[in-house]
Amino acid sequence: MIRRRNLLGAGLLGVGGAAASFSTPHSSTSVSAPSVNRQRRRFNMVTTWPKGLPGLGQAAERVGQRIAAMSDGLMEVKVFAAGELVPAFESFDAVANGSADMYHGAEYYWTAKSPAYPFFTAVPFGMTAQEIMGWIDFGGGQELWDELSAQFGVKSIQGANTGHQMGGWFRKEINSLDDLVGLQMRIPGQGGDVLRALGGSAKALPGGEIYQALQTGNIDATEWVGPWNDYSLGFYREAPYYYGPGFHEPGASLAVGINRKLWDSLTAGEQAVIKAACESVNHTSLGEFTYQNAVYLDLLVREHGVKLRSFPDDVVKAMAEASRDVRADSGKDGIEKRIYESFEAGLKTMANWASVSDGPYYAARELGRKG
Repeated sequence: MIRRRNLLGAGLLGVGGAAASFSTPHSSTSVSAPSVNRQRRRFNMVTTWPKGLPGLGQAAERVGQRIAAMSDGLMEVKVFAAGELVPAFESFDAVANGSADMYHGAEYYWTAKSPAYPFFTAVPFGMTAQEIMGWIDFGGGQELWDELSAQFGVKSIQGANTGHQMGGWFRKEINSLDDLVGLQMRIPGQGGDVLRALGGSAKALPGGEIYQALQTGNIDATEWVGPWNDYSLGFYREAPYYYGPGFHEPGASLAVGINRKLWDSLTAGEQAVIKAACESVNHTSLGEFTYQNAVYLDLLVREHGVKLRSFPDDVVKAMAEASRDVRADSGKDGIEKRIYESFEAGLKTMANWASVSDGPYYAARELGRKG
C-alpha cells in the first residue's frame, strides 16, 4: 500500500508519467498507478541583514528551514547575509532581475522604487504589529502589495515582525526641537523624511555599516530595532542615551520577496508551503522580539549604564504633525494613492478599537503594578 503521507506529498509536488504497481488489500491483482515525480527545488535567498544577526537574521534562516521542513526537504533555501552574494540594498534588484530567487528585508528600503513601499514595513505614527498584520491579511493590504510589487517582477509576503521599536541611540540628550536641527541620524523610510522636516539630516545605512558610522562621528544618532538587536551591534558603547517611543516604527513588518516568474512557475502546493513558512516565522518572530527585548533592555540598563529617555512632549507633537504630511505626500496618485488611502482607513478603524482595548488596558495594568 502506498502510504497516505506520500500521496499527499505527490499532490504537493507533482505527478510523473511513468507507472508503478501495487496490490489491493483483498486481491493479489497488480494495479497500475502513476508514479510520483517529486520535483526538487533549490532557491538562493539574499538578505539585508548582517551575518549571524539575532532576530532579523534568524528570521531569514527560519524561513528557509521551515520551507525545507514543510516540503520534506524537497524545497531547499540557501540564505546569504548582506554582502555575501549582493550588497544589502541591492537585494530587491537581484530578485527582480532573477540573479537571486528570494530576499528577506524591510520594504521601506525600496522607497526609490515607489514611495508606497514603507506602508508595508512601518510608517511614522502608523500601525502596530497586530494592526499591520490585520490590514495586510484582512484589510486589502496584500492585494495592493501584490499589485505594486508585480510592477517590478516581485511577489512579496510578510516574513517577520519586530513589534514596537525604540526611537534610537543618541550621543546627546534631546531636550527640545532645537536639538534635532542639524542632527545627523541613521533612519530610513518615512522616519527619515520626518527628521528632515524638523531640520535634521537622515541617512539610510545597512545594519553592518551603522556602528562604524557612529564610531567615526559620521552620524550623531541611529535607530535600528530594539534592545535585543541593538545590543548585538553594540550601539550603547558610542551613544549612551536610548530614546523611546519609536514613533517611526510602531510595528515593523519584514518581507520575503520572490522573483515573480519563479513564483508563477511554482505549483499551488509549493506556493502554499512558502506562504505557510513565512506566516509561521512572522508569528514566531513577534513573540521572540517581545520577550527578548524585555530581557535585553534590563541587561543594557543594569550592566551597561544605558540612560533611558523619552522624547519631550513638544518633540513628539512636532513629529506627529510632520508624520501626517509625510504619509500623505507618499500617496498622491495611482497605486500609491490607493495604498495610502487603504492604509489610512485601516489605521483609523483599528485605532478606534485600540483606544478602548489595548491603550486603556496598558494604563490599567501599569496602575495595578504601581498600586
